Amino acid sequence: MFKAKKKYEVRTAGDPVLAKSAAPVGLVTPEIIQLADDMLQSMDAFDGIGLAAPQYGVSLRMIVIDVPLYEGEEETLTPFEKQMFANMPMALLDPEITARSGEVTEREEGCLSVPEIYAPVVRPARIAFRARLLDGSLIEGECGGLLGRCLQHEIDHLDGFLFTDRLSPDAANRIAGQMKRLVEFGMKNNFRRIKRK
Repeated sequence: MFKAKKKYEVRTAGDPVLAKSAAPVGLVTPEIIQLADDMLQSMDAFDGIGLAAPQYGVSLRMIVIDVPLYEGEEETLTPFEKQMFANMPMALLDPEITARSGEVTEREEGCLSVPEIYAPVVRPARIAFRARLLDGSLIEGECGGLLGRCLQHEIDHLDGFLFTDRLSPDAANRIAGQMKRLVEFGMKNNFRRIKRK
């Protein structure tokens, strides 16, 4: 009669898994496919648009994304970006940035591993990247906007960086107290955010 609620988990700042470089995924196995599905469910449970495997406690180079497409934005998209949005949500294996534009943009970012803390981050306006999909196919192209920023943010996680590591000294100082409290709270809770749905 009463369905048991499922438990979803995300690791928070201070967890050692978030500070190390993740290993390549390699072969796509049933376990990898299941991990992608579990990560997508957790991302959705926490209302995120991206999640990296280290945030799920697994040190592998895999991310899942579900970036929203805003009204009126479609006219500005390249064919590659349109293809990406048409396939959301998606899992990307061993993603890598192959080029970055010289032009930069600043936008406020947050993170499921750094809950309720937001700060402006300067990033390249556009990137070129490549990754594998769960079916083994390779995708490669350029993107910008929120999609490009989300990919940069999530790929940072695979290299052991949080968005807070990309802040200007002033922005870092403004959130220093909040970050200290978050890590202290995390130490008491095994660096886990848990949600049941």
